[in-house]
Parts: sequence; C-alpha cells; structure tokens
Amino acid sequence: MSPVPISSVKVGKIDDVQELRKTKTSSIPERFVRDSTERPALCPVITTNNNIPVIDISKLLKPNNDEFHYEIMKLSAACEEWGFFQVINHGIDLAVVENIEKMAMEFFMLPLEEKQKYPMIPGTVQGYGQAFIFSEDQKLDWCNMFALALEPHHMRNLKLWPTKPSNFSETLEEYSREVRKFCKNLLKYIAKSLGLNANLFEDMFGVAVQAVRMNYYPVCPRPDLVLGLSPHSDGSALTVLQQRKGSSVGLQILKDNKWVSVQPIPDALVINIGDTIEVLSNGRYKSVEHRAVANKEKDRLSIVTFYAPSYEIELAPLPELIYEKNPPKYRRYNHGEYSKHYITNKLQGKKTLEFVKLK
Repeated sequence: MSPVPISSVKVGKIDDVQELRKTKTSSIPERFVRDSTERPALCPVITTNNNIPVIDISKLLKPNNDEFHYEIMKLSAACEEWGFFQVINHGIDLAVVENIEKMAMEFFMLPLEEKQKYPMIPGTVQGYGQAFIFSEDQKLDWCNMFALALEPHHMRNLKLWPTKPSNFSETLEEYSREVRKFCKNLLKYIAKSLGLNANLFEDMFGVAVQAVRMNYYPVCPRPDLVLGLSPHSDGSALTVLQQRKGSSVGLQILKDNKWVSVQPIPDALVINIGDTIEVLSNGRYKSVEHRAVANKEKDRLSIVTFYAPSYEIELAPLPELIYEKNPPKYRRYNHGEYSKHYITNKLQGKKTLEFVKLK
C-alpha cells in the first residue's frame, strides 16, 4: 500500500498537545476547537456502564456445557446489539499488560525532540503525531499518537521503532504476540456465535495484518470544546483496547443516537467489531461509531491493537449468512484496497463503509 504523495498533502502546523499543556494556558488553539455541531456536549451522554456486555473467556474454554452455550449467546447479542463488549479472564498475563502501559507512558514523557525523530508522515498511519490529517483547515484531535505496523513483518518501518525507552521493541513484541493469540481465539468464538466453523476466519484471513496505536490524551483546560479522537468506526476485523489504570474515562460509543461512556473494568479488555466483520456477517454484527473525549482533571493512555485480514484477501458477505430475505448488503472487494481508502480519508463516522455498500 503506497501512502498519499507527501507533496499533495497540505496539513499546516500541527501543535503537540502535550507541549500546549505545559504552557498552562486556558485558551485552546483554533484548530482544536470543534464546530458547535461536533462538540462533546451536543448529544446526550449516558454515563452508566451497566448495559455494556461483559464476556467471560474462561467460560468459553469448555465447549458443549451450559456455561459455554450461554456465554456464546451473550457474545452474539453483544456483537449484534452493541458492537462493543469487555472481556474478563482473557488469558493475557497481567505483567505483560502492565509492562506495555509503563513503556508507552515512558515514551510519551520523553522530550518532544526525541519523539519527533519518529514522525508520522501524512498519508500513512505509522509514527508519532496525528493521523488522518489531510487539509490545513481540518480540526485536530486533543491527542498524541504513536502507531506501528506489526504483522506481517514486511510492513514494519523499523526506522520508526524507538531506541528509547531501551526495552521498547522487546516489550511491544511480547505484548503483540499475546494479543495476536487472543484475537485468533476470540474470532473462533465469534465464528461459532454466527453458527459457522470455528476456524473459518483464521483460514480465510491468511497472514493477518496487525498494528498497534498508543494514544495519549493530556488533561485539557476546555474539554467541552475539543474531541480526543474524532468519531469513526474501525476498518479492522477486531479492535482490542486497553486503558492504563487510573486514566480518565474517555471512550464513548454511539448507541441509539446517544453517546455511552465506557468505564473499563480493571484488568479487562474492551473489544469492538470492525468493518470487516460487519461485511462478512452481512450486517448482522455491527462496527459501531465511537470517539474519545478529553478530561480537565486526568490524563488518559490507551493502547489499541487492530487485527485484520491480509491485504491480498477478497472479502464479501459469507454465503452461509445470505438468504432470500437477507440479500448481500456489500460488494466483493479487496481488503488492501479498502485499507488504502480508509487511511487516506479523514475519520468521519462510518463514511468509509459506504465505499463497499451496495446501493
């Protein structure tokens, strides 16, 4: 996948939000101030977390008992009605989780000139900075990002892998191996919840694409004027999010035209269905629009893993899920072509999925 030619992209000056925060100013630069229709307070926000489904992976380890069938039914309902759920007893060593959080924070606390050795080039989604910025008048998110491609290895840009902290590569490799194993297992349960062969997705996806993005949201003097991350759905099959303990609540998902704040359960992972699974399930399972909001009191660190099919794969609604009253809603397409379309457009709700919808 070739990035957008740099010469064709004019993004203007992009302020670093951590540096802005150091000035202790109460004013927000104009490029971060959202239009009144986009501000966080516009839509009602539900702060209760009681309804967001929680899936216990330990209950899925023994198939064909009552607990297994009940948890599979819960998983199906979560994917169908919410597109988001939290998983407990996920099997990833908590020491590995803590190590990646500590390492990510160490990176974001480095001096700006050190982080700027790994710049995010416009039209790509690797490196440090802000992604999905394509014009000088586009609004910026109150967030610093650091993103890297992980798998397959030929997609890695090793010039962007930091030498500080010294344990960066080792820590990220260990974490990514664990999350990859988790994603493969979770996709088996999702396949079963659709009544499909457990190995269908793994067999179909080839060498799955995996990337990580670390997001740091500093405290903000006027969180009512900004967004931490613009509303969007994910182009992946699965997205795995973990949030550093003690962080502010920032993730919100759109449910019945209302924003629902997600309060992470300690030691749980937040999972969301990506556009790929929506297409393969012919719209039965939904990729859901979500965003991040800023906070006046606490900062926030999240570590997000995207897991998707190989870029060579052709995707379309699965024949097993198409019948007379449920005709195909999406066209057949190449996943690499879709991914290129996704990363070369700004984040804008579920607009990217229009690219493959049948009219």
